[in-house]
Order: sequence, then structure tokens, then C-alpha cells
Amino acid sequence: MSRKKVSTTIYITPEQADRLKLLHDRTKVPIAVYIREGIDMVLKHYEHVLPGQLTLSADAQPSLPLGAAAPAAGAPGAAASSTKKS
Repeated sequence: MSRKKVSTTIYITPEQADRLKLLHDRTKVPIAVYIREGIDMVLKHYEHVLPGQLTLSADAQPSLPLGAAAPAAGAPGAAASSTKKS
């Protein structure tokens, strides 16, 4: 069973259109399927930026977006060190 889809408009380059058409001609898979797969790949790549379910693990640390700096040690939100000194 297919899920409901939302109509949208995208703009692609003529080269992208030509290559998608060639891919469709060779595989008979609709171009829209390839576009949705590409969107899924981008969403998967950037899932650390999207809101999601929090983990219940006490030692889990949230992922930081690309280019974001981790909080300084001792700063609010900084993870406590679990390394023991002998």
C-alpha cells in the first residue's frame, strides 16, 4: 500500500533532468521515486539536526550539527568526565 503524498514543485538543472530521464528509460522506475529516495538520503544525513526522540541512556550525549562547537568543560550542558584518576 502506498502512503499519501504531498505535491510540490522543485527546480533541477537540465543535466539533472536529462540523467533522470535516461535512468527512467533504462529502469522504468518513475523519476519521482528517485527524487523521493534522494530526499530520504539527505534527511538521513542531516537527522542529527532534526528533532527526534530522546534516548533514556544516562551517558548518551546528543550529536552536534556539523560545525558546532561542544560546550566547554564545566559549562552548562557539558558532559561530566567518567575517567578515574589513580
